[in-house]
Amino acid sequence: MSRPLLEVADIFRSRGPAWRRANRGHISLDQLKVMSAIERCRTAARHVGNMQSMMRPCCALREWRMWAHAYRLQQLPQSTLPIVHRAWNTTCQGKTARDWLEKREAELLPVGYFHVVFTLPAAIADIAFQNKRVIYDILFKASAETMLTIAADPRHLGAKIAITSVLHTWGSAMTHHPHVHMIVPGGGISPDGLRWISCRKNFFLPVRVLSRLFRRLFIEMLVAAHDAGQLNFFGKHAALVNRPAFDEFVKPFRKSEWVVVV
Repeated sequence: MSRPLLEVADIFRSRGPAWRRANRGHISLDQLKVMSAIERCRTAARHVGNMQSMMRPCCALREWRMWAHAYRLQQLPQSTLPIVHRAWNTTCQGKTARDWLEKREAELLPVGYFHVVFTLPAAIADIAFQNKRVIYDILFKASAETMLTIAADPRHLGAKIAITSVLHTWGSAMTHHPHVHMIVPGGGISPDGLRWISCRKNFFLPVRVLSRLFRRLFIEMLVAAHDAGQLNFFGKHAALVNRPAFDEFVKPFRKSEWVVVV
């Protein structure tokens, strides 16, 4: 695939300095790091951070070219600038993504698979934006524990399953929308480890049961994180640092329906 005439990096290189000056004091350090990494991506910059030049075959043009190692953007917080995801998916991190996909494909079992999605309510996604590391970690843990627990229940599947989870922090509309995508085989290993247990045809686990357990586990972990002083609140959420205000904030979510899609 040929390189487009205009890329995000081109815009950043041309207009980035003026934009940063105009918005001085309103841009986070993480956002500045991402902009800088995109501006340097695939340039002749050398010996700056993780960027070093090398010779490698260009898969698109089938010829040798001098490229620059792309700055490893996955080391930076994912939810800094929405447009960054498109930039590194299509340029810097394209090969990394393909390599990762090939490794996961090699792990596939000769069985059917299910796609499961766990989504956070919008209001909790708002505080997740201010507490990315903590709440994204809770999202991974609560969703995985939910799947493992319900699958192990003999009333449902009664097996130990495997899970591949991927975090998405932005939705298709390029708004902050943290959710976890899971790829799960349609069955698992029996408790004694001697046989394979298949799920019913076109049915894996009951959505409502998954949703209720996910809701409970996530809220329990979120409250524990608040008690441990791991959460920070700013702007309109500043009052949530107080436990009574936080309890009132969480209260409606204990009874609302949380979205889980199988």
